[in-house]
Amino acid sequence: MNLFKNYSGLPKSVYVLFVAQVINRFGDFVMPFLTLFLTTHLGFSNKSAGAAVMVTVLASIPGAFTGGKIADHFGRKKAYMIFQGTAGVAIFLCTFTRNPWIIISLIAISSFFNGGVRPIITAIMTDVLKPEERKLGFSLTYLGINIGVALGPLLAGFLFNHYLFMIFIGDAITTALAVSLVGLHIKETLPSRLEDSPVIEKIVGNTALENAETGSIFSVLGRRPQVLLFLVFNIFYSATYAQHSFSMPIMINHVFGDRGPTYFGTLMSVNAITVLAFTMILAHFTHKWRPLSGIVIGGIAYIVGFGMISFSRVLPLFWISTFIWTLGEILVVTNFGVYISNNTPQNFRARISAVTSLSWAFGSIFGTYFIGMYMDATSVEAVWPFVSLIVMVGTLGMIGIRWYDGRLRPIKECPEISSILCEEIE
Repeated sequence: MNLFKNYSGLPKSVYVLFVAQVINRFGDFVMPFLTLFLTTHLGFSNKSAGAAVMVTVLASIPGAFTGGKIADHFGRKKAYMIFQGTAGVAIFLCTFTRNPWIIISLIAISSFFNGGVRPIITAIMTDVLKPEERKLGFSLTYLGINIGVALGPLLAGFLFNHYLFMIFIGDAITTALAVSLVGLHIKETLPSRLEDSPVIEKIVGNTALENAETGSIFSVLGRRPQVLLFLVFNIFYSATYAQHSFSMPIMINHVFGDRGPTYFGTLMSVNAITVLAFTMILAHFTHKWRPLSGIVIGGIAYIVGFGMISFSRVLPLFWISTFIWTLGEILVVTNFGVYISNNTPQNFRARISAVTSLSWAFGSIFGTYFIGMYMDATSVEAVWPFVSLIVMVGTLGMIGIRWYDGRLRPIKECPEISSILCEEIE
């Protein structure tokens, strides 16, 4: 079984984005350490630091919509270079000030422009990949992100402890490298520019549901109720996944006491190792599945993995739980973008990708604020059956959408996507 062979023959742009994601996420030095930086070096209280972090996170949401709009109208490559480049410049400017409010403002500006990068990358991927290649392509960039995330914090932690403001310089340098890589090796992929320039990269294999449409983003989504429902049920998935960083450490401390932080670190290591070891394996065995099938199986893994925490009292059970829900994470994340891509008009790709950010954000808010209220009213042990029920509702919803899609798009009407609809492992 040659896992790497599955990824051969993809468009050049996909490999370039893979390397760019590894570099960029490896150099994501600032955001993971932002809370520590604010509290230990700038003297913020926990409450003030939380508010500052929330502002930087919220800034990414309008950034996503702005980036999507610009990418759909003026070009993917141009939008990427502007947004990713400006995000890096804002971070670099932090090295020249010690004023906490200026630093927070610059980080919020960087977060705004970083928020616009994700829908732009998604649009480029969708433009250049055939429908049957998208699952492999998205899984490759997801793997690139996680390779960077797995390695970057090691260097970031060293810089934070010994050369503090180098975290800003290092973040900016890796951003510049990623922007240069895209600028030199990726051509424009905006579909509406295909006839206007000989340097546009060829767009391949659009399905009937990806034909260009007129109107606003609201009218486009209104003609695709299955996409709206998909985003609604994804909120249930997102709320459940948020527990790995919210309720999980509280549960670990509750069970293991002073050993909790150390043990929680081992769970995050299991998560990272599983992602790196099993992303290609799952892509190999599931690349012919319909995207919704992968998301449904991922939901079942969430039900089992997070649900079993309620009765776990020894560390190996927590390791097994983490392994199971991480498999679900891989299936959900790598299939999410594929489903959206296969149901999005080519001239709305970046904007609809930006809308998906709201689905994840709402789920994260529900999974932290409201689950926190539920935890205070009950107990941390009671959280896990509750979130299992939440994701069970989401999974049943995805099954319903899968059934609806099968009725909506019979093979004879959409022969271009027969491989996605039918070539499935039963």
